[in-house]
Amino acid sequence: MKKIPKLVFQWVIIFLCTLFFSCNNKNEKVTRLPKEAMESDWKMSPRDYSINKSNAYSDIFLDSLKLEAYITKKKLNDTLSRRIRSFYNVRNFQFAWFDSKGFMDHTLNFWNLHEYYNICSDDSNLDDKALKKRMDALLTETSFKVRETDNGFANTELTLTEHFIHHILTNYEKGAIRRREMERFIPLQKHDAMLLADSMLSKKHKDNKHYSDINQPYKLLSEQMQKYYTIVKNNGYEPIVIKEKRLQKGAATPTVLAVKKRLGITGELQEGDTSMMFSENLVVAVKTFQNSHGLLETGIITPGLVKVMNVPAIQRLKQLLINMDRMRWIPTDPEGNLLIVNIPEFVLHVFEGKKQVFKMPVVVGKEGHNTTIFTGNINQVVFSPYWNVPPNIVRKEIVPAMRQNSGYLKSNNMEQTGIDEDGVPIIRQLPGADNSLGKVKFLFPNNYDIYFHDTPAKELFNQEKRAYSHGCIRLSDPVKMANYLLRNQKEWTPDKVNIAMNSGVEKVVKLTNEVPVLITYFTAWVGGNGLLNFRDDVYGKDTKLIGKRFVK
Repeated sequence: MKKIPKLVFQWVIIFLCTLFFSCNNKNEKVTRLPKEAMESDWKMSPRDYSINKSNAYSDIFLDSLKLEAYITKKKLNDTLSRRIRSFYNVRNFQFAWFDSKGFMDHTLNFWNLHEYYNICSDDSNLDDKALKKRMDALLTETSFKVRETDNGFANTELTLTEHFIHHILTNYEKGAIRRREMERFIPLQKHDAMLLADSMLSKKHKDNKHYSDINQPYKLLSEQMQKYYTIVKNNGYEPIVIKEKRLQKGAATPTVLAVKKRLGITGELQEGDTSMMFSENLVVAVKTFQNSHGLLETGIITPGLVKVMNVPAIQRLKQLLINMDRMRWIPTDPEGNLLIVNIPEFVLHVFEGKKQVFKMPVVVGKEGHNTTIFTGNINQVVFSPYWNVPPNIVRKEIVPAMRQNSGYLKSNNMEQTGIDEDGVPIIRQLPGADNSLGKVKFLFPNNYDIYFHDTPAKELFNQEKRAYSHGCIRLSDPVKMANYLLRNQKEWTPDKVNIAMNSGVEKVVKLTNEVPVLITYFTAWVGGNGLLNFRDDVYGKDTKLIGKRFVK
């Protein structure tokens, strides 16, 4: 038997891959880029063979023949074909959007941004119903495994990359994001944090155009990264040992001096104060530190506060670097209304364009009932709502309570309206003062059954950490939100809103103008007052990401 020439064999494989993709993607459209994106840049990054499973950011790799089959099947133009080949060459064909355990952290953030632009722009190329259906299905799974040989995941991977490149080429001015920089939006391999920070700080562009110039939050965080790089280089700060339960103004102990040195290094306190006296200046500095770490501003030193101060500088540098990665996936030029919930901050921000008009504390999902990162559109306000209790809550909490107490439903103002196909009772709570949703809810249709709502448990908003819900987001000032969203619907005056909220009869109001909502996850950012903020990693996302991003 004759040996088949290698080149012939490769083209047979390409043909078979093309046939597979054709059979499974009959309705996909051919991507067209605008004329300004069709540059005659024939440069392409060489394949980096130094990246392997021991040092790669993802632990699964793509067959290069599947990429060629995809390009052929989709009839991608020359610009997009070169870009996508170059993108995977730099990665040595490791997956960009998945690892073996499922989605990568940045995949959810990119999909958020993708859906935001899909909602707000007229670019029909981003309106890919097959991709959206596939992503929605995967996002609703609590966990899934990805195999390198699975053609379905390979196709989703390549489609996401195509959309990513299209997004960069169409939504940023030419030169703002270079090809090489775009290829590194998604980390390639593990790095030493200090070496990575140094390379970012020393990077220069001949024409003086930088990505940070078009992304202000990213720029502000990069400046803080430079500050912490210097702190780490200068051996960081000594851990504080505290023996006292609390220290306040007027105290004089070695611990006070240690706190002064610590806050002098990071800038909350003017360096040079070497006394042990707890002064008024230290009270202000402690409150500043508490504010920027999401703690109650007491001005008092406690073991809990010292624990936060003792987080090593290198750990904070890593936190800054991974949050800079996240900053790449936020809208840089928002128009009109935009609501952003930052889960670790427990705060909802209301924007008009780039201007924040107000914000409010929120309660988010507790661990195990995590609030999902996604994008949606608020389109309804529901006054005096029923609470249709989710089946998992009925099964795990209400059914056991009903077995122990036959009057449980009546005492909680609930009623059973039927039984679902799985035999679980269908329960709803009637409108009223004790309704778990309070007096109003705000709907933005999604597959996760998440929405904004009021709550009778107002005391939770006084807590530093507010992760208590089953996934939905509770608002501290739902009256303000209702009046704001309905401000352009003149028939809905504040008085009418108040009456509807307290009527005890459910009333659904459709918004004339839907409002985009982004649910995000940032544990480090620079606030409007210029202060660097850090927050706890409430869902453990930082811990996983730091393990993937850095060598130690």
